[in-house]
Amino acid sequence: MTTNEVVGPLSGQRVVVVGGTSGMGLGAARAALGAGAEVVVAGRRPEAARGALGPDTKRLQHAHVDITDEASIRRLFDGLGSLDHLLVTATPSAPNQPFLQQELAAAQAIMNGKFFGSWACARHAAPKMPKNGSITFVTGGAAVRPRAGITTLTAAFAALEALSQALALELGPLRVNTLRPGLVDSEMWNFLDEAAREQLRQKAREQFPVRRIGSIEDIGHAALFLMTNSYVTGTVLEVSGGETLVALDI
Repeated sequence: MTTNEVVGPLSGQRVVVVGGTSGMGLGAARAALGAGAEVVVAGRRPEAARGALGPDTKRLQHAHVDITDEASIRRLFDGLGSLDHLLVTATPSAPNQPFLQQELAAAQAIMNGKFFGSWACARHAAPKMPKNGSITFVTGGAAVRPRAGITTLTAAFAALEALSQALALELGPLRVNTLRPGLVDSEMWNFLDEAAREQLRQKAREQFPVRRIGSIEDIGHAALFLMTNSYVTGTVLEVSGGETLVALDI
């Protein structure tokens, strides 16, 4: 058997990861490949700038999409045709600001990219999915443990979790869930130098019940569970190492 003939729980199925070109989405794309799926990774980055998914490339397809542009999202799914599972990890690059310093346009950009971008992905993917397929959104621990300075993103996370539960009812038996990650050692922290990132890891080691920071592989494992367990829908799966149980100042 060659590496392109992997037999796994997703063999013969097609997984689309919007935001799968880096970070947590990349971890999920790798997990889906390892489970035997045909994987489409979609994002705004040029293919040459995307994270490595490993040697198993015959079941991998790259696509371009701008999650802030519904026409781009529609073209993506019209071009792909059928799919079995959708994971939307993409988060807009719009900066977070304290509420009283934020302009309405900046707040709208966050909601448009995170909430309505995910909404549009589900809207244009669902008609092309089988009854036993799944849609998974990705939020963050701020949905249940807000902190100052990210008010609009917190609201977008909470709205997306509510949307997933409503869609689980409306689209069933197609399953719709939310994955709520905690602190993950990924490219989202690239704005910090290595010393600052190590301080973040140390805080997790000292304060998290699991005594470590999360990895993109942790998120990939959880995403795979939500794709393959046919009795899970309308659920928020938190993968945070217990972060929401403690007060972590980041």
